[in-house]
Amino acid sequence: MPKDIPVSNGNLLFNFDSDYRIRDVYFPLIGQENHSKGHPFRFGIWVDGSFSWMGPEWTKDLRYQDDSLVTDVFLKNEALGLELRCRDAVDSDLDIYIKEVGVTNSAAKERQVRLFFTHDFYLYGNEIGDTAYFDPRTSSIIHYKANRYFLINCCVGGKCGVDYFACEVKEIGGKQGSWKDAEDGELSGNPLAWGSVDSTIGIRLHLPPGGRATGFYWVAAGTRYREVTQLNQVILEKTPTELIKRTSDYWAAWVQKESRSFGDLPKTITDIFNRSLLVLRTQIDNRGAIIAANDSDIVRFGKDTYSYVWGRDGAFVAAALAKAGYGHVSRRFFDFSSQILSEEGYLFQHYNPDGSLASNWHSWLEDGKEVLPIQEDSTALVLWAFWIHYQRSKDIEFVRPLYTKLIQHSANFLVRHRDSETLLPIPSYDLWEERYGTHSFTVAAVIAGLKAAANFARLFRDAYLAETYDTVADQMKEGLAKHLYHTGLKRYARSGYRKGKGYELDEVIDVSLLGLTTLGAFPPKDPRMLETMKAVQQQLWLKTPVGGCARYQNDRYQRSNDDPKDIPGNPWFIATLWLGECFIARAENLRELHEALPYLEWCAKNALPSGVFAEQVHPANGCPLSVSPLTWSHAALVWVVLKYVEKFNSFKA
Repeated sequence: MPKDIPVSNGNLLFNFDSDYRIRDVYFPLIGQENHSKGHPFRFGIWVDGSFSWMGPEWTKDLRYQDDSLVTDVFLKNEALGLELRCRDAVDSDLDIYIKEVGVTNSAAKERQVRLFFTHDFYLYGNEIGDTAYFDPRTSSIIHYKANRYFLINCCVGGKCGVDYFACEVKEIGGKQGSWKDAEDGELSGNPLAWGSVDSTIGIRLHLPPGGRATGFYWVAAGTRYREVTQLNQVILEKTPTELIKRTSDYWAAWVQKESRSFGDLPKTITDIFNRSLLVLRTQIDNRGAIIAANDSDIVRFGKDTYSYVWGRDGAFVAAALAKAGYGHVSRRFFDFSSQILSEEGYLFQHYNPDGSLASNWHSWLEDGKEVLPIQEDSTALVLWAFWIHYQRSKDIEFVRPLYTKLIQHSANFLVRHRDSETLLPIPSYDLWEERYGTHSFTVAAVIAGLKAAANFARLFRDAYLAETYDTVADQMKEGLAKHLYHTGLKRYARSGYRKGKGYELDEVIDVSLLGLTTLGAFPPKDPRMLETMKAVQQQLWLKTPVGGCARYQNDRYQRSNDDPKDIPGNPWFIATLWLGECFIARAENLRELHEALPYLEWCAKNALPSGVFAEQVHPANGCPLSVSPLTWSHAALVWVVLKYVEKFNSFKA
């Protein structure tokens, strides 16, 4: 089930699923310590003796307020005769989640409505040793374990405090928890439970005929009891309405801080541009970790998540943010990267948000020989993105302490890590994390990284290093053209595997080959690149009503059993946008530039109603697949829109 309308402030992240249930609660790091473990926090309603949890029987429209990270959610249940308008926010300054629920009575009689909110916490990601209790000092429910505290409270008509609650044991001896207790419209009032526990609170609303009433509910997060009680006091003093308003105002100012011209792009695309910027920010920790995705549903496939920092994903996101004018966000990523870089100068596959090494499915052995379990493109792309950051910010004082620690250290590794005969990079794992070899995309990324390092070296008047990095990059470019071009197919090959004095070439067409142009190794009008792009478009564009571009031929990742036959794979947002970027790069007039529009429009069309992008969509029905949102998908949209506008403005100059 896709995660929709995430709300976050860089310390606290709440994810909702498509049934408008809280499913992920991350604190105090974005992407680390999911305190729900993906279990739903149910939201239910009792009226006239009937009870309904939020689910299929409700009509739901999950969106955000314009230019904001405050949600705008409409819910309707015909059978109950109720309509709800909800707003959700994580305060921009404080670690508080707030929900406003406005309930409209469709009946011509007075009614009492009871709202129920359950909290299925797994503090620190497990159910052992949790405590839930009613705290009479604050009239709230508190869940805690060690240094994690969550305080839950509510307010109706100016009267604040929880007076309708239950704390219960779950998953022990057949006990289901307090949510089951709520289904008769009543709660036990049990004030304490420990071990594996949940809690439920209720809010009573009195609705006149055809009238409306509003309730507020919030969760304060902290590391100590005093922290959450102080946050609770702030809410009581400032009011939930004021905190929601200031959060909405902040994000509107944040996303509108740059004065932008979008050329002749349609509003559907410019709207999704602003939404993408905001969604990107929800997936970034305030200490610099850019998380690939925080959708816990992916855990069921391999007992692992996307809640990690990949150098590759992070670099593309940081580059897009820097180019969009958000260098204050991207600079933290480069600080983070300098801290996690290995002693040898490379990045491992991925890292936890706190900078520790994450799980790794790359082997240290290939064919019985020791290898580095890395994707070399990740290390190189951080350098490429850092130069883009500097070009936009000109913040030389920020760059200076990282010149030796990050730039030289990484670039010197890229120089060393190459084949002494072909001068191409030594084999590593590809950007899709599936194959070990010498990959065209990786070579292009290394060239781009070395060119960036050479630019930094010239900036600091380091002529010898600048010449060294440029020379190695040029040698790799020559090696790429010599060894990884397939003369029979008249296009570049995805990968090469060392054999004799050259390489055995992988003939599978892969969208990553477009990186040879988008990363600057070869110009877009290069005849070889034109043929490569043509092959990508012809062989990877889906000939289904959904359309979109697949990653490569016979891509099986996240494929469904009901997929149409004879498709190369599921359509990906980043793959589709890379195609669009190539059309932009090669455009020499406005007519040619407009050839890129369908690729941007495809993304807007296949977004969730909230504007959220998944990683992939179903090739037949367009439903989101894999994780949602995928941070890289939104970064690619931001990047390609900015590239379009640059090219548009160059024609108008």
